[in-house]
Amino acid sequence: MSDFSHPARSVLVTGGTDGIGFALARRLVDDGATVLLHARDQASGDRAVEDLVKAGVEPLRLRLVVADFTRLGEVAALAEQVARTVTGLDVLVNNAAIAGPERRTITEDGHEVTLQVNYLAPVLLATVLAPVLASVSGRMVNLTSRTHRGGAIGWNDLARRNFYLPLPMYAQSKLALTMFTRDYADKHHGELTAVSVHPGAVDTRMLRVYGRQGMSAQDAADIVADLCPPERSIVNGGYYDGRDIAAPAALVDNATARARLARLTAELLGID
Repeated sequence: MSDFSHPARSVLVTGGTDGIGFALARRLVDDGATVLLHARDQASGDRAVEDLVKAGVEPLRLRLVVADFTRLGEVAALAEQVARTVTGLDVLVNNAAIAGPERRTITEDGHEVTLQVNYLAPVLLATVLAPVLASVSGRMVNLTSRTHRGGAIGWNDLARRNFYLPLPMYAQSKLALTMFTRDYADKHHGELTAVSVHPGAVDTRMLRVYGRQGMSAQDAADIVADLCPPERSIVNGGYYDGRDIAAPAALVDNATARARLARLTAELLGID
């Protein structure tokens, strides 16, 4: 069990309305944390809070926050809201993600939707919230995927305008997120910690169609929860496959590639 017994401890969980995020919110509240539960819209957030309370979660330890990650303005507003209203954020869990749609889809911000939701939005959120995390020596936990190892960065075409397939787009987004995690840990060394984790393939109807059986969302959430307490010893900037530290894709260890990605990302987001 992770230790969030201090009453002021707070955790922001993105994508908290179902799956791993929902199970993680329940686990963290049970462990004593106050959870900022992120939802894409008010209706889904209200349903998730209602379901959590029905499951026995203490309502005073839940706070709903809303932002559609396909709109970067809403992501920035969420980050600013948290920075303004939370006195020290202990943990940021970037869980929200989508599988690549069958057809290449562009957001209102002009980015391919998988890249934006899975990578650009978490980067923007983490960048704005870095001082809030650092103020309490907090931690960022990014949910990645083992598929990042087979991913490639389209240096001249991150949005895959010339050739789009859903799985390579998803793998690229998770590779980029894992690279960012290492950079973030290095940049803020001594101020906060950061890890990326592949908690496992969660049991879904799609997995069963292909004759595969995944783990439960709760089992995956427990793996993530155990990495959350900032005092828990971890390999800062490391990649965890389940509960074990593992070797990430080669680009994650390549400082030149990480710096190049950081420059491209800053240009796309319009940040320093």
